[in-house]
Amino acid sequence: MQVAIIGGGIGGLTLAIALKKAGISFVVYEATAAIKPVGAGIAIANNAMQVFRHLGVDQALTDRGMRISTVLLTDMELGVLDQTHLTAFEQKYQLANIAIHRSALHQVLVEAVGEEHIQLNKRLQGITIEDSGMYHLEFEDQTSATHEYVIGADGLRSRVRQLLFAPSTLRNAKQVCWRGVLPYTLPATYANAAVESWGKGKRLGFVQLTEQQVYWYFLVDEDRYKPHTTVEEYIEDCPLWIQAMIQQTDPMAIHCDRIYDLKPFSNWYHNKACLLGDAAHATTPNLGQGACQAIEDVYVISKLLERHSLEEALQQFPPIRRSKAHAIVRDSWTLGQIAQFRHPLFVFMRNATFRLLPSFIKKQQIKKMFELNEVAIANPKPKTVD
Repeated sequence: MQVAIIGGGIGGLTLAIALKKAGISFVVYEATAAIKPVGAGIAIANNAMQVFRHLGVDQALTDRGMRISTVLLTDMELGVLDQTHLTAFEQKYQLANIAIHRSALHQVLVEAVGEEHIQLNKRLQGITIEDSGMYHLEFEDQTSATHEYVIGADGLRSRVRQLLFAPSTLRNAKQVCWRGVLPYTLPATYANAAVESWGKGKRLGFVQLTEQQVYWYFLVDEDRYKPHTTVEEYIEDCPLWIQAMIQQTDPMAIHCDRIYDLKPFSNWYHNKACLLGDAAHATTPNLGQGACQAIEDVYVISKLLERHSLEEALQQFPPIRRSKAHAIVRDSWTLGQIAQFRHPLFVFMRNATFRLLPSFIKKQQIKKMFELNEVAIANPKPKTVD
């Protein structure tokens, strides 16, 4: 038996580690010529760090990242609207939330998977089902492969989803996002904080990735965006030191994208083909949970594999994960719309609400986010050999 994992991103590589741990053979097919992730920094929240501990790579990530102990929400002048401390969750789970460069994260995952299990330049072109029930994969480089199982971990515009599942709907959040990384050390106030600043129809975020490296992002409403303009044209009301920080960023280290998610749908599994991560439930980045939810998918599959066959695990995984994943998609979309309010009255009411929001409500929301899905394996069927 051999599993084809389509996509060498965070979800695909994390799944590969779990399959390796379970003794299941697999190949990761990555479309690009090298695993060099587009993007910049990423926050790995406590729920994902619990999964990485389960898979044995949490310490390697902690060593390469920066602890996040506070989530700070401000206005564009850095006046505090809300401050949430994560220390209680660190103590509960004995794990920190971290910020890390995507390239460092991918390096850790690739090392854990083993490069011999990853094939590059394998952009999926087509899939046919043979009389035997095996999947015949065709790639754009004119090569092909046959596998019993196909896992689509190939992102928002998943080719596996397009070829094997019912049509799905991408939703445009109507926001444009710049992301950048530069050598920089934030003021001590923000050393271990994930900061997001809300303005009128735009927002800014930044976090320290290492002692000498900062990740920042900036969003503006799509109808305000002018093609071929740079981020500097939209940050005039940010503090001067933030303007200078962004201006110091190498233009080659800045990426600009429009924000989309995937309208929630239920069918993630069919006939030994399964969708995972963004391919199943892509979300906007407003809760910092996109990659974390892909990693949680892997946790559920991994726990099911402890007592079930792979086919049974993949069948049972979607109903366990669907509710939480869809709630993240919904809540992230809503928060993104609130964060981009432009009318002065709505902005005033929004800011006042977050200043007055009781801490126990915020902590309850974070608690739900950090708790992993329980995997019910009471009275399981005996594990069978595939």
